[in-house]
Amino acid sequence: MMPKMGSIRYNFMERSTQRLLSQKEGYDSDSEGWDWKRCGCFPRIGDRLRKIWNGIGENAIYGWQFGKSDPRKLIFAAKVGMALSIVSLLIFLKEPFMDISVYSIWAIFTVVVVFEFSIGATLSKGFNRGLGTVTAGGLALGFAELSTLAGKWEEGILIISIFVAGFAASFIKLFPKMKPYEYGFRVFLITFCFIMVSGYRTGTFIQTAITRFVLIVIGASVTLAVNICIYPIWAGEDLHNLVVKNFTGVAKSLEGCVEGYLKCVEYDRISSKILTYQASDDPVYSGYRSAVESTSQEDTLMGFAVWEPPHGPYKMLKYPWKSYVMVSGALRHCAFTVMALHGCLLAEIQAPPERRLVFSNEMQRVGSEGAKVLRELGRKVKAMERLGQEDILSEVHQAAEELQKKIDKRSYLLVNSECWEIAPQRNDVQETGIVESDQIENLHYLGIKSRSETVLDLRPLHLSKSWDPRLPSPIPSPNPNANLSANAKPHVGPNREVFQKQISWPSRNSFSFDGTEDTEEERTYESASALSLATFASLLIEFVARLQNLVDSFEELSEKARFKEPVETPEAHPGFWERLTGCFRSKR
Repeated sequence: MMPKMGSIRYNFMERSTQRLLSQKEGYDSDSEGWDWKRCGCFPRIGDRLRKIWNGIGENAIYGWQFGKSDPRKLIFAAKVGMALSIVSLLIFLKEPFMDISVYSIWAIFTVVVVFEFSIGATLSKGFNRGLGTVTAGGLALGFAELSTLAGKWEEGILIISIFVAGFAASFIKLFPKMKPYEYGFRVFLITFCFIMVSGYRTGTFIQTAITRFVLIVIGASVTLAVNICIYPIWAGEDLHNLVVKNFTGVAKSLEGCVEGYLKCVEYDRISSKILTYQASDDPVYSGYRSAVESTSQEDTLMGFAVWEPPHGPYKMLKYPWKSYVMVSGALRHCAFTVMALHGCLLAEIQAPPERRLVFSNEMQRVGSEGAKVLRELGRKVKAMERLGQEDILSEVHQAAEELQKKIDKRSYLLVNSECWEIAPQRNDVQETGIVESDQIENLHYLGIKSRSETVLDLRPLHLSKSWDPRLPSPIPSPNPNANLSANAKPHVGPNREVFQKQISWPSRNSFSFDGTEDTEEERTYESASALSLATFASLLIEFVARLQNLVDSFEELSEKARFKEPVETPEAHPGFWERLTGCFRSKR
């Protein structure tokens, strides 16, 4: 029995028939021989070669763009190649430096391992390698002499000494305080075992230790000379720029959160990268995420920066790099609040747009003034300049105070208390004039509504059954307002298009269909939507409160790092001729 045309079974049969036909077209049994084009052997090889060639071209373009984004990486690679070339000249040495020529591989190993991107990292690894080599050489010579005196127990002393050195070094490097010297312990073990084993075979412990130490010194010296003298890259400068970048990112995220919330921006689909806290292209999300995720990078850069000598604008012998990390930590404390604001923007429960408009001016000012403070502090850090005499937080504190007063004045909009009695207040309403005469007739209708819904005239929307998700196969109306009752007054304004989407929230049981009463769950959702606005406003005020700690951390940094005083632009005083010409202009 043939399936009905257009059914799922019919489509499956059509697809299977097409697959069978395509398989039969590969080879014709009646033909005299192979048809190589139809067989597809050569085209497949050609496609693979073409993919390989395209992949090489794409990787070359990516490498060019990667190097172009940060030219220092290309310079670093060239410096490493130059250092290796210089050290490789040791293999051409003749007598009496034949031993150095034979063991020149240790100098090459030293360059490969010690040469790091920044000077601080190079100095740190060089110090660890030198300290580990000297310590291991001294202990190895001592155990070697002890094993020689032991006579027939020489092999036993050798094995025991290697076990003791491996156990002690591996255990001590696990201490938290020894974490910066972990590489030194590894070098210690390698050097100790190498001297003990090779010295036992050749019988020249002292010569092996001295030769290895000299080659390590040569490799480290070449590394430091090339890294410092040719386009030096400083870890302290990278830390400085990273803190400045975090200030800018958090400021952009703060402005984006406030602007998106007031414009009632809706996300049709939240990116899975945001939900799993991964890197995303969303500018609001990436701004504060970079500041939050930079903790380990800052600690690493600070650990390398303390090894660097005074340079550039950082001319102090013990520069307070730790204070930079503290400033970034205070900024991160503020970024957590911005992260919560973004969470309100992505939340499923949203406040109605008309209630957001009531507090829009105050919240907009708090957001703009807070971002202004962050940018100003970032500019001060970048210029290494202290704060002026004026209070940098005065404007944002005033904005937060106005928002708090507006919340106190309109606090009834932030709750949704059901069954507030309006009828007993009828005389008061008429005397105060809050409700007009044409609205007094509707007090019986508004008697079961809260005060917030009375002021905003938020009456229940009587929608058709097509809006009810509980009914099967809803057919949406082309006109969103076609199903509204005559008494419903939806908000019409600059955000009309967004609000028309918001009135259907939540999609399940948000409105009374056919005049039925709201359930307890529906009232809970309505109350939560009002409280979401209070959450966003309180987070803004909390952000302003945390700015004081950030300013205090910056002032501490400016004192310890001896930032320069701010340059005050002098007021331009008009000269004699300017005043004279001004008098003639005023007379005209």
